[in-house]
Amino acid sequence: MEKLDLMIDDKFIFGSVLVVSNQMDTLLGRELKEHDLTTKQWLLIIVVENSFEYDPSIKEVANAMGSSHQNVKQVALKLEKKGFLRLEKDKNDARVLRIKLTDRIDAFAKESQLKAENFTQKLFNNISKEEMATTRLLLEKMLFNLAEMEKEIK
Repeated sequence: MEKLDLMIDDKFIFGSVLVVSNQMDTLLGRELKEHDLTTKQWLLIIVVENSFEYDPSIKEVANAMGSSHQNVKQVALKLEKKGFLRLEKDKNDARVLRIKLTDRIDAFAKESQLKAENFTQKLFNNISKEEMATTRLLLEKMLFNLAEMEKEIK
């Protein structure tokens, strides 16, 4: 029996989430390199596209990504230089910067769609719908707990 088999579930899951995250970051980073994107830049684009029906503020995107305002702003500035988005001052509050995706996103999506589908299909190969649903519930609870922990720190 391997040492990992003897590890209690919470420690195994904690470590595995970190390892999976690192491996996904590495593999996805290789795929995105040809588009001159990092995984953090790609994640920001995905979050804005899929989490908002309007042009979100940097603060809103930072909250959705679980990141700091400063980190999201730095990533957004790099994406702005690459033409993927524009940072615009809010019409009602000039202190607020809004993230507006550009048409370059559509071209990138068309170019990378097949690769993204293949990556996802390989990642979730041999995982049933039931296992996916259970994992989703677990991750939602973990995200909730992390949000609660963040509140305690503030």
